[in-house]
Amino acid sequence: MFNYPKKTHFRRVLPKNKIYAHTKASKALQTRFVDQVVKITWLCKLAPETLNVPASKTVQEIEIFEIQLKQADIHGDILRAIDCTIRHPIAYILRFQNQVRYTMPSKRPNEADSNKWVLGEYFSTDWQAFVAPTDDLPIALNIGALYEQLLRAHLSIPARPDESLTDQVTRITALQQKQREADQLESRLHKAKQFNRKVELNQQLRSLKSEVEALYKA
Repeated sequence: MFNYPKKTHFRRVLPKNKIYAHTKASKALQTRFVDQVVKITWLCKLAPETLNVPASKTVQEIEIFEIQLKQADIHGDILRAIDCTIRHPIAYILRFQNQVRYTMPSKRPNEADSNKWVLGEYFSTDWQAFVAPTDDLPIALNIGALYEQLLRAHLSIPARPDESLTDQVTRITALQQKQREADQLESRLHKAKQFNRKVELNQQLRSLKSEVEALYKA
């Protein structure tokens, strides 16, 4: 997505067993790592000492991780385990063969305990043919502002005028939930046998689709 400056390059392999140990990973999670992940590389550190940009109160550093995959899919529990291991926000570069996908979660410090972080939704681009990035990092006054711009770059729906990042993420999260509900309702509608039940489900589906459309609007 971005051409990270050489000073930010870290390029260290993150051993899976460190993640297992930190998260007390279950056998099922370890199996997912083995089945889906080839290698995790800590690619870059975006920090005051590597960018000459000050930290903010909430974000001191941003990490860039590259994950080589064995298949064009990754279970959400794998990313959550990594995010629980590393306290700073992480932007992921997912690689499978000659394709790439960019993923980043909303992540903020816990108000009750600043040493802990609250994970929100993960936002991803579509899979695309890998092309070496040429775009420079966005200009930002501090690491927190840079985090906001990086996360916005992963959001598929643009911000409304003067919409804060928090409000934009909340809106997209609600939209995704409503879309999932609509998809489930549509499946139930197709399976329904009774006419009255079909009418009832169809009314609910129209209402949900109206809510989705309203959330999409800029």
